[in-house]
Amino acid sequence: MGNLGAFLFLLGALGALAQICVIPQMDSQLVERLGQHLLPWMDRLSQKHLNPSIYVGLRLSSFQAGTKEDLYLHSLKLDYQRCLLGPATSNDNSDCQTKPSMGQLALYMLALRANCEFVGGHKGDRLVSHLKWFLEDEKRAIGHNHKGHPHTNYYQYGLSILALCVHQKLVHDSVVGKLLYAVEHDHQDHLSVDTVAMAGLAFTCLERSYFNPDLRQRITTAIGTVREKILKTQTPEGYFGNVYSTPLALQLLTSSPMSGVGLSTACLKAGAALLASLQDGTFQNAVMISQLLPVLNHKTYVDLISPDCQAPRALLGPAPEDLSLTHIPEVISVTLKVPSILPPYKQAISVAAGSSLEDVLKKAQELGGFTYGTQGSLSGPFLTSVMGKVAGDREFWHLLQAPDTPLLQGITDYRPQDGETIELRLVSW
Repeated sequence: MGNLGAFLFLLGALGALAQICVIPQMDSQLVERLGQHLLPWMDRLSQKHLNPSIYVGLRLSSFQAGTKEDLYLHSLKLDYQRCLLGPATSNDNSDCQTKPSMGQLALYMLALRANCEFVGGHKGDRLVSHLKWFLEDEKRAIGHNHKGHPHTNYYQYGLSILALCVHQKLVHDSVVGKLLYAVEHDHQDHLSVDTVAMAGLAFTCLERSYFNPDLRQRITTAIGTVREKILKTQTPEGYFGNVYSTPLALQLLTSSPMSGVGLSTACLKAGAALLASLQDGTFQNAVMISQLLPVLNHKTYVDLISPDCQAPRALLGPAPEDLSLTHIPEVISVTLKVPSILPPYKQAISVAAGSSLEDVLKKAQELGGFTYGTQGSLSGPFLTSVMGKVAGDREFWHLLQAPDTPLLQGITDYRPQDGETIELRLVSW
């Protein structure tokens, strides 16, 4: 704490009227181990596992994956061209399992920019048109009176505006206005920290690029609103919202100085919390890691306006072998509970220690009497149905550690402990 105190004193000397958000330098070995978690994902080149966020995170980090990065980007280009830029008259999608969502397309465009590429030409124009069509469709769903909701969510909405902005593509005022209104009228904190942060990053890009001049004052004000909202969510441990929403929150807070007091203290506290989480091995999800790596390199998605593709990055070595895998795994018992159906389901499931919640669900399905369905998302698969019950409009399957502790991780990342009860509860929002 002595070093943190000295650092805080130095920041304070710079003046409270223009505070900056800086987190302490992390141990390079901890950061390297974090990056090594992405290496196995870069070997998975099927459409099911490709995720542009992984590429973006590495390109904005202090480490590189060598030729794996080139191969990964090549695979991304082949996949997105096949799924989005195929013959307009062809209905044959046999080589494309599912078309990328709005958020996935936006991330792909960020990946191109992370490689210092601007979308252009016939293919690039079609990508831009496709993403703008997505946004126009979402704008119509929200409605002129703002009473509706986007088909996806405001996170993907903000991400898409950001992707177009870093490629120097204009976005109509009416589209930007919907996101501005959502932030300006979010008095009940319905928008998550991640969503608010992504909106702020999009606004920051628009402000720096001098886009939408008629909305400039609203955009500048909204950036300040976003920062205030994020700072108010800081937990006693130091996280903004929770550990997994903190990286995007810090990306926004570090994107530019802020007037007022408390920013530098909040960022130092968040940095100390992240350090503890890295030491505990909290970050395992590839997407969450890809959002954190830029922060640890003092970079943000806004830096993709003018990326530095010549900056030196150390080559990631192979991850050390996990010797625990050579031992016979311990068997644990996890109780799976579903009260949202009739009759309610409750069953003890035996799995190997260290298994994910998804492993528990698969085992329950193999045993019979239990079924579930999933759908891919930007952060991995999420539950869409349980025991044949499909989550409807504005419903979702909530994951809880019984009785009422929400899980912060998805089914592929959460690892239940022996004797734990996991409840799958259908809730409305």
